[in-house]
Amino acid sequence: MNGKTHPKKIYLPEDRLPRAWYNIVADMPNKPLPPLHPATKKPLGPEDLAPLFPMELIKQEVTDERYVEIPEPVREIYRIWRPSPLIRAYELEKALDTPAKIYYKYEGVSPSGSHKPNTAVAQAFYNAQEGVKRITTETGAGQWGSALSYATQLFDIELQVFMVKVSYRQKPYRKTMMNIWKGKVVPSPSELTETGRKILAEDPDNPGSLGIAISEAIEMAVKDPHTKYSLGSVLNHVLLHQTVIGLEAKEQMEMADAEPDVVIGCFGGGSNFAGISFPFLKDKLEGKKPDLRVIAVEPDSCPKLTRGQFRYDFGDTIGLTPLIPMFTLGHTFMPPAIHAGGLRYHGAGAIVSQLLKDGFIEASAVPQTESFEAGLLFARTEGIIPAPESMHAVAQTLREARRAKEEGKSRTILFNLSGHGLIDLGAYEQYLQGQIHDYKVTDEDIARNIEVLDQMGFPVPE
Repeated sequence: MNGKTHPKKIYLPEDRLPRAWYNIVADMPNKPLPPLHPATKKPLGPEDLAPLFPMELIKQEVTDERYVEIPEPVREIYRIWRPSPLIRAYELEKALDTPAKIYYKYEGVSPSGSHKPNTAVAQAFYNAQEGVKRITTETGAGQWGSALSYATQLFDIELQVFMVKVSYRQKPYRKTMMNIWKGKVVPSPSELTETGRKILAEDPDNPGSLGIAISEAIEMAVKDPHTKYSLGSVLNHVLLHQTVIGLEAKEQMEMADAEPDVVIGCFGGGSNFAGISFPFLKDKLEGKKPDLRVIAVEPDSCPKLTRGQFRYDFGDTIGLTPLIPMFTLGHTFMPPAIHAGGLRYHGAGAIVSQLLKDGFIEASAVPQTESFEAGLLFARTEGIIPAPESMHAVAQTLREARRAKEEGKSRTILFNLSGHGLIDLGAYEQYLQGQIHDYKVTDEDIARNIEVLDQMGFPVPE
């Protein structure tokens, strides 16, 4: 290819950085169902969320406005790494011998190496505006914890992070990153909360999960009136902030004189998937691009979208959150200890769940070994080592590119490379030594955890 006529990297100038986030709820034909109070089973009001979040984030959680202005102090910090590059994967295309055109939005250029600062900075800003001095949060693989550590120290806010124990052990340098940015981090379940102590008493070797870590972080926040809680995925306002990714990508694809036929993102709770896909889904919802395929890719060891049930469930393990309408495996489900810690979550965000239920998006599940094989091929062709979470998007991209070759059809694929894997080299080393394997989740295990929801009387929407 001639680099002069076919550029590999497409950049937006800083003055084209989006000035507002896109709220897909405004264009959805069926709005997400409201969260419910677990005791009354009635919709929550703003006052129910006030102990956890600053009021501006609560407003963003429930707004129907199509666009929400990005505060200028947030945009100023965004400029450190945004706009992020859109890259044409020429070398990967060549290795696959595919007629498909493959583009990826690279979010690994942020200070913490993933997409997570897009909402971390915004959430820290709004908390600081309300005078909050301390925040608690959870983190799976550590991307969110490190991003929020970076953001909170910018606004002089203390941070306590509960990191899923299996990832705390697998990724020690994530803890170091958090400490550099003044974040305090402990493995979850921990001895700092009643939730953690109870779980450890029952199972001292419990590897932890995002659901447990969320329970610990919320417990600590609700017991202290001067502390708020922050979540890195799932909730509406988090997905809203991430749309800066897709808004930039739309402009960059236009600059490349290209339009995606398929948009792909890996899926844990929904943040990076929503970020890349929602601005493109707008065209599908409005009937401008009816054939656009949008695919959320999850690990087949935590298959809430592909094998879960759409119903109300807790967002955490112990049951401290509101009831959220979601595709879920049940809040008691314990995901296997895969290396893609950010995807080890039992449920999905309400917006994404509604879009899947209504058929506007697709879901796919990828085995752990297939994801590593995809990550290696990508690293050996494009040079960037993907995070274990991002490998899943790469794996689905390879499936689509190979299908294009089999069918002899050219199609344009866009995926979100949500983070680099330089802190995850231990996982790659295990894979290269043949120590990585796949996990099987049985129908019986899923049914057993869903049965708990029936016993608790949680509603199943029609």
